[in-house]
Amino acid sequence: MLRNLLALHQIAQRTISTASRRQFENKVPEKQKLFQEDNGIPVHLKGGVADALLYRATMMLTVGVFFFVSFYFSGTAYAMYQLAVASFPKKQD
Repeated sequence: MLRNLLALHQIAQRTISTASRRQFENKVPEKQKLFQEDNGIPVHLKGGVADALLYRATMMLTVGVFFFVSFYFSGTAYAMYQLAVASFPKKQD
């Protein structure tokens, strides 16, 4: 059993180490050139349409969550205030 495991380990290791690797084109210099241009566009939008869509989606989500939380907690805070007011009746003179 152990001998089979060792043989399988050697085969797997040999297969992974001798497999041909895909060659990718190095696009880093092109991206550096694009992002270092002084064209008045903010760096978080220089990537193109995908960056603009991601930015807008993030802003909508942030503003939406902010309004949801503020309305939710303002209602909760108001209810707590009213509960506190009702808990302590006014003194009669």
